[in-house]
Amino acid sequence: MKKTIFFIFFCFLFSFNVGANPSVSARSAVLINGTTGEVIFSKNQSEQLPMASTTKIMTALLLAEENTPEKQVTVTKQMVTVEGSSMGLLPGDTVSYNDLLYGLLLASGNDAANSVAYLLGGSLEGFAKIMNLKAKQLGLLHTNFVTPSGLDDENHYTTANDLARLARYAMKNEAFFTAASSKNAVLNYGNPPYRRQLTNHNKLLNLYDGAVGVKTGFTKRSGRCLVSAARRNEEYLIAVTLSAPNDWQDHKAMLDFGFEALEEISFSFKKQSTTIPVVSGELDHVTVNIPSLSAAVANESKTDFSTEYHVPEFLYAPLKEGDIVGQAVLKYKGEVIKSQDLICKKEIKIKMQEKTFLDRFFQIFLLFIKQI
Repeated sequence: MKKTIFFIFFCFLFSFNVGANPSVSARSAVLINGTTGEVIFSKNQSEQLPMASTTKIMTALLLAEENTPEKQVTVTKQMVTVEGSSMGLLPGDTVSYNDLLYGLLLASGNDAANSVAYLLGGSLEGFAKIMNLKAKQLGLLHTNFVTPSGLDDENHYTTANDLARLARYAMKNEAFFTAASSKNAVLNYGNPPYRRQLTNHNKLLNLYDGAVGVKTGFTKRSGRCLVSAARRNEEYLIAVTLSAPNDWQDHKAMLDFGFEALEEISFSFKKQSTTIPVVSGELDHVTVNIPSLSAAVANESKTDFSTEYHVPEFLYAPLKEGDIVGQAVLKYKGEVIKSQDLICKKEIKIKMQEKTFLDRFFQIFLLFIKQI
C-alpha cells in the first residue's frame, strides 16, 4: 500500500514539473517564436526599463539598412568623445560602415555608436529622432531612444516585448544577421588602416547549441540585459531579459523551454500542381508542382495561417529544367513567414515553325481572353 501511494505521488510530482515555465532571475523577460512573433513565455514583458547596449540593435539596424558596407569615413574627435566600451577608434581613423557594424555588435563600441549617430543623424539628437521614427514604424509603442549606445538616461527605455520584436525584425537583414551571429571578425581600420580582430561579447554563441545572436548590455542602472536568438532546423526563437543577474542561465532555460514547446506543422495547398501556358514552345504548357510548406509553431491557431502561390499568366519558350517560374508562400496573420520557389521540371524548346508577329500577338491575345 505504501509503495502504491509513493508511486502515485511520484507520478503526480513528475507530471507537475513537465512543461512548467522556466524560472528566471530577470525583472522582465519574454520568449517569442522568431518565425511568427508569437509570445511563448513572458514575465513583466511590458514593463518599461533601461536596456543598456541592447540599444545598439537599433543603431546597427539603421546602419545596415544604409546598404553601403564599403563606404569609408574619417573619424572625428566629436564621434569618439564618449565613455564606456570601445572598438578602439581614434580621431583621424579611416573606417568602413561594415567595420562599424561589427564594432557595434561584437565589441559593443560606444565609439562606433556615436560615429554612426553623427554620420546618419548629424548629431546625437538628430539620430535619436531617426531611431524613434523607426521604432514607431515597427510598432514599438513603449520604447524611447535618447542615446545611440544605451548609456543611461531616464528617458531612454524599452520593454522586453518591444526589444524582442525589434530583434526579430533586425535579424531579417542579412548584413545584421551575419554580424550578430559572428563569434569574431577580422577588420581593417585606423590611420592608416591595419588588421584588427574583434571577439563577440555574446557568450551564448559558444555556450548554446544553435545560438545565432543577438546583443549583450550592461550599466549599473539597467543591470545585465541580453537579447539572444537560436535556430535549430525549422525552429527559431528570440529571448530577451532586462535586469537579469543570471542572464546566461535565464536564456538557456528559456530557449530550452521554447524548443520543447515548438512543433513542426505542415501546411498543404488546395492544389498540388498548376498549369502555366507557354508561348512559342514545343509544348503549349508546363505543369508545376506546389509543395507543402512547414513551420515550427507553439500555441498558434492553424486558422491564423494561410497559403498562396504566385505564377505568371503565361511563359515564353525556351524554358530550362530548374528555371524559377513562381513562388509558394506561407503566411501567419498576413505576414509572409516562409516562401519557396516553384521550379520548371521539364525543358521546353522553342517551336521550330516560324511565327509572324501577328501570330504571336494573336496567341497572347487568346491567352489573355482565357484569363478574363
